[in-house]
Amino acid sequence: MKTNLYNSLKPGLVLALALTMLQVARAEDEITIERTAASLGHTKPIPVALSGFDGEVLAVLKFDLYVQGFAFTTPEAAQYQISGTDAGSVTGTVTDTVARQAVLARAYSGASLRRQAHFFANDIVQAINHVPGIGLSKIAYKKEIALGHGEIYVSDFDGYNPQAVTHDDTIVAAPCWVPGRLALYYTSYFPGNPDIFYTSLGTGQRSIVAKYSGLNTAPAVSPDGSRLAMVLSRSGKPNIWVANADGTEARKLTSTSEDSSPCWSPDGQWICFATKMHERRVLAKVPAGGGEVQVIHTVGVSNPTEPDWSPDGKWIAFTRQAYEFDICVVPADGSLPPAVLVTGEDPSWSANSRTLVFTRRTSGGSYALSVLDVMTKQVKDIKRISGNDSQPAWAR
Repeated sequence: MKTNLYNSLKPGLVLALALTMLQVARAEDEITIERTAASLGHTKPIPVALSGFDGEVLAVLKFDLYVQGFAFTTPEAAQYQISGTDAGSVTGTVTDTVARQAVLARAYSGASLRRQAHFFANDIVQAINHVPGIGLSKIAYKKEIALGHGEIYVSDFDGYNPQAVTHDDTIVAAPCWVPGRLALYYTSYFPGNPDIFYTSLGTGQRSIVAKYSGLNTAPAVSPDGSRLAMVLSRSGKPNIWVANADGTEARKLTSTSEDSSPCWSPDGQWICFATKMHERRVLAKVPAGGGEVQVIHTVGVSNPTEPDWSPDGKWIAFTRQAYEFDICVVPADGSLPPAVLVTGEDPSWSANSRTLVFTRRTSGGSYALSVLDVMTKQVKDIKRISGNDSQPAWAR
């Protein structure tokens, strides 16, 4: 069967960001496979075999599937066989080698081969794991050009199709997506002070939402897009504040010391952040409407910072500052000790609540972005052109 992909994107930034609609008819007699989720860090990758694909399409399929928990093997050892062609357009089938039945059969046209491959990878993930794939998702990040100056960029999650959002030629930091919208908040020193900006990526509209004396940084948007958490030092020290999405009616939530990196629980009821209590760095949370600060225990892991709450509400990823920086994950209720996953910092969850994008230091001393499947610990670096890339944020 044939699937038409109508790519009606405009030139410029919108071209790299807007996602086209895909109308797909279900394959006849599609097999439903039930799976039981394994515990964090104990999932074996799903063995698959790829055949019939070459070049860019093969590379996309390998990247997308690897960072969502699949591994590649011989046809004899594979649980699923993925076969097809990429001569002018992508066609593909997925066969369950145990049931000896096809679970997916699709053909794609009307877009680039790269985009068709991402669509096919998404359909594979949906057919096998029954969750949406992340192949068409976007990330935002800071690209440092020289001497600390940089710009905010957005790209496909694998680093392709990068586009500059800012052209400030100054210090920028902490990009944050508005959920479900092509819009970002971030900090820029463009006015001479670290202020928080909002930019619509579709229209290019830009405005300042926090420009108080001192520090205005670390914006984090509530799941419904109506409120903005941020770090302001307008009261004399950096604390967590919450305001309307346009920055009005800002209200101070904390009086702790050295607050940083707020993030929201998926239900919008809590704001998690890093802070200092009794001369020790800890993770904590505070009710979004105000109230008592509660510590999130990270037993055995010191100096936690940069938390990010998974979209399913189950996990908090964060950075451990030790001899080197490490990516860790802890249950949001603190019921189990954290798991130390890989060396890196700045973790950000994808919409699937199992894949993280993070910053890692390369062997040459520069910074690059990598993608991690938390369940299998499989890691891939994303495409990088030049400069240092850091502080990634995954669109949800």
